[in-house]
Amino acid sequence: MNSDGGDREFEDGVPSAPACGYRWRGPFAVAAAALVMSMFAPGFAQSLRQGVVAVHRQDYQRASRILIPLAERGNPSAQSYLGFLFETGRGVPQNYTEAAMWYRRAAEQGDSLAQYSLGLLYDRGQGVPRDIVEASKWLNLSTAAAPPQAREARQRIRDAITTKMSRGEIAQARLRALEWVPIREH
Repeated sequence: MNSDGGDREFEDGVPSAPACGYRWRGPFAVAAAALVMSMFAPGFAQSLRQGVVAVHRQDYQRASRILIPLAERGNPSAQSYLGFLFETGRGVPQNYTEAAMWYRRAAEQGDSLAQYSLGLLYDRGQGVPRDIVEASKWLNLSTAAAPPQAREARQRIRDAITTKMSRGEIAQARLRALEWVPIREH
């Protein structure tokens, strides 16, 4: 116990975090706190909400203006919605390559809808080279993480694509899915 009656130790007036042994000091602590607060600030969430509402209201140009900065900052939901806008050409010029890029960024972070959409692009060879193994990998991941109301439909699509594959390709796709680990953007 320290002199102020608490369990934390102080060095230069800055409390240490006893559970992890780190001492938060100076500009790093201020910058880290500001970053965390900005990510969870109401304005950040509200902007995503506004973008989603704009998509549902079919105001796609407004949606793209809201979603692009969020997607660029690494928000997987915004990236997935932006992939949809580019895939369908709503509010932005239709561009399968751009759609695949946004879907991939979201899919790599674990967004199951983006994984599903990216898998379909690989199956059709739109914006990416046609690759049935990569399509199956993303569809396997998407199906495993799907919300209950979407799981059955995703299973049907995944299984339909699997019928076009050899046993070796199926094994390769499953191995890729098992080895996959989500990676968060900053």
